[in-house]
Amino acid sequence: MSEYFDLFINSFTGYWNYLLNEIFYPGWHNYFYWLIGISLCVWIAEIIIPWRKNQGIFRRDFWLDGFYMFFNFFLFSLIGYNALSNIGVQLFDDFLGLFGVTNLVALNVASWPKWAQWVVMFVIADFLQWNIHRMLHRVPWMWEFHKLHHSVKEMGFAAHLRFHWMETIIYKSVQYIPLAMIGFGIDDFFLVHIFAIAIGHLNHSNINVTYGPLKYIFNNPAMHIWHHAKKLPSKYGANYGISLSVWDYLFKTAYVPQSGRDIELGFQGDEGFPEKFLSQITYPFKKQHHPE
Repeated sequence: MSEYFDLFINSFTGYWNYLLNEIFYPGWHNYFYWLIGISLCVWIAEIIIPWRKNQGIFRRDFWLDGFYMFFNFFLFSLIGYNALSNIGVQLFDDFLGLFGVTNLVALNVASWPKWAQWVVMFVIADFLQWNIHRMLHRVPWMWEFHKLHHSVKEMGFAAHLRFHWMETIIYKSVQYIPLAMIGFGIDDFFLVHIFAIAIGHLNHSNINVTYGPLKYIFNNPAMHIWHHAKKLPSKYGANYGISLSVWDYLFKTAYVPQSGRDIELGFQGDEGFPEKFLSQITYPFKKQHHPE
C-alpha cells in the first residue's frame, strides 16, 4: 500500500516540477508555449480573415474558453488527474501481473520508421476518439458532461478545449487498453499531439477553411460548425470527427447541407445552462436535467 501512496504523492510533485519546467525553460518540445503559439496564430487568422465578420474579436465567452484551455490542458492534471491516472495504471498492471501478464502488446511496431509509427498512432487514436465522441452523444449520462462543450454560442479557436474534466477521464480510460496493445517504439508523440491540437483549433475557429478535396480526410471548420448546430439532422447529431472527417464519410454520419456560417449554435434546452465555470462543471451532477 505504501508504494501506491508514494506514487500518489510523487505524481503531484513530479507534475508540478514538469509544469514549472514547461513555463520557465521553454524548448521545442514544450506543450505550454506551443499551445500559446498555435492559439495566437489561429486567433490572428480569425481577426484578419473572419468567416463571421460581425463576430467580435473578443467573442462571447472568449476569456472563459481561454481559461478552459489551460485548465483542461494543465491545471486538471496538477490538481489530481495525473496522480489518479498513475495509480490507475499501476493498479491495472499489478492486476495483470497476478495472471503472469507483463504487457498487453499484441502488435509491435517498434521496428517501423518513426514516421510510420506517428501515422499509425494518429489514425488509431483518432478512430478511437471518433467512437468515444459518438458515445458522448448517445449515452445519456455522458451527454450531460458533453453539453458543456456544446454550450458554446459563438465559435472560436478556444472553444476546442472547452469541455468538462470528466471527458478527459472517459477518453483516456477507453483509449488506454487499445493503445497499450500496440508496441510503439517511441515514447514521444509530441508531433502527433501538436498536429491534433492545431487541427482542433482550426475546426472551432472563425475561419472558413475546407482544405479542398482533403475535406473528405481532415475535419474542418465548415464541417465541424454543423456538429455544433442547435438544430440537428437527428437526435444524436452528426460530424463526430476529431481530426479526421473520413470516419464520418465512411460510416454515414457526415452532414454539411450548406454553408453553416450563420446557423444557431448550442443544444435544445441550453437556455438554462449555467454561464459560470463552477456552475458549469457541477451541472452534470445535479438531478434536474431533462433528457435531450
